[in-house]
Amino acid sequence: MGVQKNRNEVFKCNLCGQVIEVMHGATGTLYCCNQEMVHLKENTVEASAEKHIPVLTDDGTHIKVSVGAVAHPMDIDHFIEWIEVINGDYVNRMYLKPGFRPEASFYVHKQPGLILRAYCNKHGLWKA
Repeated sequence: MGVQKNRNEVFKCNLCGQVIEVMHGATGTLYCCNQEMVHLKENTVEASAEKHIPVLTDDGTHIKVSVGAVAHPMDIDHFIEWIEVINGDYVNRMYLKPGFRPEASFYVHKQPGLILRAYCNKHGLWKA
């Protein structure tokens, strides 16, 4: 039957690399390429936290999320694929490409419990 999957959880196929985010929680098992997908837990990969933890700057009208106290590399084989802000019932996401700066700006009214996440193609999911 599978384990309960909750909204905003992220899963990855270790064969093809596909990454999905749960939009509606349910019980079951997620499969891709005929194998069970792996649940990605934030901040669990052995890597430099100073280059992966999202950092928030809030000027009152919008927030800026930078990845890493030391800027994360944005090379063709190692980069931040996306930055996400979970703000109450709202989710904002910006997709990045190699050569981009590892940052994104969002016009949101910050709510209590704001969650910042970034996904590194080599080191997985990171949260602040």
